[in-house]
This record gives sequence, C-alpha cells and structure tokens, in this order.
Amino acid sequence: MVKSMTGYGNAKISKDGVTVSAELRSVNNRYFDCSVKIPRNFIFAEDSVRSKVKEHISRGKIDVFISIEFEDLASNEITVNDALLKEYINALDHISEILGKESDLDPVSASRLPDVLVSKRRETDEDFILSLILEALEEALLKYDSMRCTEGLKLKEDILGRLSVISGYVAVVENNSVETVNEYQKRLKEKITSVLENMEYDENRVLQEVAIFADRIAVDEETVRLKSHISQMTSMLEDKNPVGKKLDFLIQEFNREANTIGSKCLNSDTAHVVVDIKCEIEKIREQIQNIE
Repeated sequence: MVKSMTGYGNAKISKDGVTVSAELRSVNNRYFDCSVKIPRNFIFAEDSVRSKVKEHISRGKIDVFISIEFEDLASNEITVNDALLKEYINALDHISEILGKESDLDPVSASRLPDVLVSKRRETDEDFILSLILEALEEALLKYDSMRCTEGLKLKEDILGRLSVISGYVAVVENNSVETVNEYQKRLKEKITSVLENMEYDENRVLQEVAIFADRIAVDEETVRLKSHISQMTSMLEDKNPVGKKLDFLIQEFNREANTIGSKCLNSDTAHVVVDIKCEIEKIREQIQNIE
C-alpha cells in the first residue's frame, strides 16, 4: 500500500497514577532519520522508542515527543544534603565568632539555605514505564499510519491518472512517427520529380533513402520501453511494501526515454507531445518524493 512520508499521530495512556503521552510527526527525507525527545530521567527508553518507530516507517524525517506525568505527589522524596549543611553551619559559626554573637540558625532557616533540601523522584519501575511508553507510541503510530495511508491513496490516484495521460501521448508519438516517414517519402518523390522533370528515377534508391530516414527517427524502442515502465510503475503502486525509492529510480528511466524521443523527432507536433510527456513525468516525480 502506498503511504505518504508526511503524517501525524498522538496518543495518551494512563495507568497506576502515571500518564504517558506520545506524539510524532514526519516530513520527507531520502533516509530514515528519527529524533526522540524524552525526559532525561527516562532516557533509557530512547532506543526502544526508535526501534518501535522503525517497525512502521522505512524512511522520512520523524520527530517523536514523549512526556511522562505522575499524579502521586508522594512519588517525590526530599533529602538533606548533609555535607553542604555542615559547611553552612561551620561558616555561620565562624561569622558568629567574629561578631561575638551566637548563631540563631534554626531548622526552618537552615532549610531555606540554597541546595540544602534536594527533591528527587523515587525509583520507578523502568519496565512498567517502558511498557506504557511503547503502548502509547503504538497507538500514536496506528493513527499516524492511518493518516499516511489516506494521503498515500490520493498520491496513488494522481500518479495513475498521469500514467494514463502519458500512455495516450505515447500512442500519439507512435502514430506521428509513421506519418512522418510517409510525409518524408512523399516530399522526396515530389522534389525528385520537380528536379528531374520528365526524367525517370530509381524507385529503389528512393525507398532506400526513406528506409535510412525511418531508421534515424525510429522511436519504437523508446516507446516500447516507456509503455513497459508505465506497466511496471502501475504494478509497484499495488505493492504492500515501501516502493518510494524504486519509483524514484524508475521515473528517471521515464525521463531518459522521453529525452531520446525528443532528440529524434523531426515533427513539430511530436515535439509538442514530448514536452507534454515531460511535464507529466515531472509532476509524477514531485509526487513520488512524498511516497515512503
């Protein structure tokens, strides 16, 4: 199934007083580039998050945001920095000695001294937190994939429509090629007749010249390959696996054949058609840049 590389998804999971939110968005990129933003205390989950994302996405620039909230305030614990407090007491005693006064430091005042009280989160179950993160991320990825599939369907329909247009143009090129040879043969005979007037000329020689001209402007190999490319791209768009890179390579082959046809054609009508083919190819190329 064709998927767009542009998408967005989010989800939130709450269990046992812990709420995990997962959000991701992506834009086009030739390779897989995943950036994970997660609170420092839970950096242990970063590799698992990136691996989970890679199960769903083969290429693109993806930004993942994970936030974790604890409803239970008791999950924090307050500790005293004993060493620092002793340093403060020694310093205050020294000041009191110089001033000739006793220190009036009490517990409340001591608690207000910078960095004496330290608040930190109690040890959490990493496996539990990781399971919540991955559960929220999986739900966000499903929404993300749904959005990408919807966009991918539109891209597929647009490309198929343009392939159909190119097929029509190829048929015109093939018809014009035959007409160009017939016109050349007609003009050649008229010119010879005009120059030689009533004198006879070698019909075989004329046919030989026409054959050489026909061979020089022949585009049947290119049109056959173009039709083959169209058929191949149509099949690729039905593939369940990511095909963006393959499509990107194949559209270059489209351009190659169109350029060759353009260099061979001597018919102005055909030249205009080739320009139209190139325009459609370029539009397809732009759409392919959005496909995973």
